[in-house]
Amino acid sequence: MTEILLRKQPLQARSKASFEAILEAAAQILVGAGFAAFNTNTIAERAGVSVGTLYQYFPGKEAILAELVARMRQQMLADLAEANRQSEGQTLAEVAHLFINASLRHHQRNPALAEALEQAECGLALEDGSCEIKFQINDLIIAQLERFEVPDPQIAARDLSVMVQAMADAATQAGETDFDALAKRCGRAVKGYLRIAP
Repeated sequence: MTEILLRKQPLQARSKASFEAILEAAAQILVGAGFAAFNTNTIAERAGVSVGTLYQYFPGKEAILAELVARMRQQMLADLAEANRQSEGQTLAEVAHLFINASLRHHQRNPALAEALEQAECGLALEDGSCEIKFQINDLIIAQLERFEVPDPQIAARDLSVMVQAMADAATQAGETDFDALAKRCGRAVKGYLRIAP
């Protein structure tokens, strides 16, 4: 697969506003109408820009999706980095709680968009920067597992990430909105995996 790159970055205030309007419109279309309605004409119309303006920044709808996914991952990395900073002096159970809440935060912000972007991510050839973010997220989890001498920390990090992700996806698809209850269920699953006493 070929990487999906932006054509150019907006530099002036007006072009930044157009760029952001395109992304906001794309997110609204994904959430409101789904992938069937997700095309450059519809996005440009919703954003209030011409199709030509859209193509100044994005070579196609895949690049718009890739940018939305990258932003979601950047926010998730920031949330996990904050959890990592707060973890100093905490027990493994407390660290698990911090990381679970950070991992679920993007689902809380916009559950339908998070679900749509995670589905789209599977079919995208993401830029190296987006892939690097995923590695950084994984490295934060591995470092915590190593700190507590969890066996096979790389495998455990992968397993735990997939477990929490799958539970969040299932909850979102079922229309759940009680993320505190979801976090508690994820906590029980993670603690069980890590053999942390309740």
